[in-house]
Amino acid sequence: MEGTVFTPSLEAMKSVKSENGVILTKPFLDVCKLILPVLDKFGAAMSLVKTDIGGNITRLENKYLSDPSKYEHLYSMVQVEVEKKTAKDSSSCTNGLLWLTRAMDFLVELFKNLLEYPDWTMSQVCTNSYEKTLKKWHGWLASSSFKVAMKLAPDRKKFMEVIGGTGDVNTDMAKFCAEFSPFLAENHSFLASVGLDDLKAS
Repeated sequence: MEGTVFTPSLEAMKSVKSENGVILTKPFLDVCKLILPVLDKFGAAMSLVKTDIGGNITRLENKYLSDPSKYEHLYSMVQVEVEKKTAKDSSSCTNGLLWLTRAMDFLVELFKNLLEYPDWTMSQVCTNSYEKTLKKWHGWLASSSFKVAMKLAPDRKKFMEVIGGTGDVNTDMAKFCAEFSPFLAENHSFLASVGLDDLKAS
């Protein structure tokens, strides 16, 4: 592949914000979609996370496609649900955005761990990232499933070779973390402003 597995998402990130600094729905979801191939390289270890991310992207995308001008801005669908008092429903777009953001937090943390701890095994990298991000929001069942899945993490050296392509994977990974993290922080800040950033898994 040309560049690294991060190249398409880094390119797409340039379009996430409008000229007046608002996060746009479709470009944000596109970046999330473009990072999914990284999860494919993990194999079975990340199948749960990938299914979860994919489902939340589809939920938000379907809402966006139902009225692209109304839902052009990412937070507009949350505001509509807050007004209708449906934001806390498990099938809401608010819930979808919250869990998508949390899953992306996990991935960013995982990439940071790969950069900061070159001697860690893949299983250590994944488990530490999980404990720092998703674990506190998960119930016992999800947490147990995750622990089992992490035992299936691939060999680190092979994984880095596969995602590297023809580019400098460490540079691209660091760039992805630096540029994507502020969008995730903004999502959390917005969700907190409407009292919805601390919902736990049922």
